[in-house]
Amino acid sequence: MAIKGVIFDLDGVITDTAEFHYRAWQDLGEKIGITFDRAFNENLKGISRMDSLNLILEHGNKADDYSDAEKEALATDKNDDYKTLIEEITPTDILPGIQTFLDACIAKGMKLALASASKNGPAILDRLELTDYFEVTVDPASLKNGKPDPEIFLKAAKLLHLEPFECIGVEDAEAGIKSINAAGMFSVGVGSPESMKEADIFVENTQELDLEKIINKYKKMR
Repeated sequence: MAIKGVIFDLDGVITDTAEFHYRAWQDLGEKIGITFDRAFNENLKGISRMDSLNLILEHGNKADDYSDAEKEALATDKNDDYKTLIEEITPTDILPGIQTFLDACIAKGMKLALASASKNGPAILDRLELTDYFEVTVDPASLKNGKPDPEIFLKAAKLLHLEPFECIGVEDAEAGIKSINAAGMFSVGVGSPESMKEADIFVENTQELDLEKIINKYKKMR
């Protein structure tokens, strides 16, 4: 049994746009009278825009203050702000070790997919000049459920024409690791031992990603 596909999250794995998201959400929070800090912002990582907005509204005790249409408008407002901020991204923002890891995957003949909750994934890959590495990018607008539901990773495997057990998923968020595991894939986590405790294998930063070590652990577990 061999790994044939590698499915990547974007934020915190390929590049770090978390700061841009944080700034955009904070700007929106100020407009609607809700303040939050970086600790609360950790709850927004790896989940969809609307789920993030709902958490912020609950945090500010304003969950019932907006209609669905008004929430859509707020989310769009945040995204417009975010898209302006990410215009600053260049290939120098690829996280350490990721270019080498992508090259190693391609050298092994693996198919690559992007499974990000961000609807801006394709635009960010373009700015990083990494688009050609990825055979498919899952459109989060086509999904019914966000992470930790496995739908996004199952969709990625299907688009790659692979079975879930032939794929590994790379994530930096607990919700993402849960999503990979629920999809029946081998999970690779990037983060602290505490946050990545459910991952099949983890590293503390992207520079430590080692394809041969991952393959060996995959073989032992399968």
